[in-house]
Amino acid sequence: MEKIAVLDGYTLNPGDIDWLEFEGLGHLALYDRTSLEELVSRSRDCSCILVNKVPISEDILSQLPNLTYIGVLATGYDVVDVKAACDRGIVVTNIPEYGTNSVAQHTIALMLEFARGVGMHHQKVKSGLWSQSQDWCFSSKPMFELSGKTLGIIGLGRIGRQVAKICASMGMKIIAYSPNWPNHEVLHGLQVKRASVEEIYTRSDVISLHCPLQTSTYHMIDAEAIGLMKSNALIINTSRGELINNKALARALHRDFIGGAALDVLDSEPPLEGHPLLSAPNCLLTPHIGWNAIEARQKLMTMAADNLRAFLAGSPINVIYESDWRGSSNT
Repeated sequence: MEKIAVLDGYTLNPGDIDWLEFEGLGHLALYDRTSLEELVSRSRDCSCILVNKVPISEDILSQLPNLTYIGVLATGYDVVDVKAACDRGIVVTNIPEYGTNSVAQHTIALMLEFARGVGMHHQKVKSGLWSQSQDWCFSSKPMFELSGKTLGIIGLGRIGRQVAKICASMGMKIIAYSPNWPNHEVLHGLQVKRASVEEIYTRSDVISLHCPLQTSTYHMIDAEAIGLMKSNALIINTSRGELINNKALARALHRDFIGGAALDVLDSEPPLEGHPLLSAPNCLLTPHIGWNAIEARQKLMTMAADNLRAFLAGSPINVIYESDWRGSSNT
């Protein structure tokens, strides 16, 4: 019987779903979290491991002679040295699509919070400020409508397209850049105009990032890019923290060079004490939860089991090859 280990299953399943999808596939060992010190000992006898954020390096792979399969419990697979795995004949799979609606809706929630301040005003009311006001209408920040504003999307994959669809329904004008522009059938009915990255920066009232982390996109939002943006522009990132130079963004926020930032991802997670964005003004942060809807996690669980089942049957699916390395995407 195959020995299978889930090395860091807590974020996928903190207890509100189950692992029944994996029953019958082998002897399953479940770990909520695995430290680097525990990694080899827990994996040494396994033929199959499933990971989310546990890093599987070339050095680790060299210590796991029985390993034939790595299932990444996410879309992004930069935690695995895919080249080293391929060199050893180890199959690596990922989950190409599971959280489209969840991440898109979180993107919209961040956008709306910045526009309307629902959560912020709720806290003001609970703290008593409305009760102390002389007026029946209490507002502690300027609010604005999204209708008529220009949304610039960088990355027009499934999530980017879903964000475009929702924002178009709210009356926003949509422009987008994507190196792999979808075909006409995919874009059918979607009100989006093609633009360059520079046009996204200069024309957008809101910029939303939905692109993979690659060499070409690392720190694509830096001081130079921010310098091209409108002074009231809002940056939203629900993709990868390293797409943004967080120090440059913090400086821009402190100097009022842009209107604000709403981020679900950072360059270090969890952020270390003193991270520049923790004290930056007009910066809304959530703890990498865009993907975390229970429906999305259940879908991920099912697809991960399907990936492993297909591999064990000799016909692997959703395989990541050496040529794909560094092309990791969302979550």
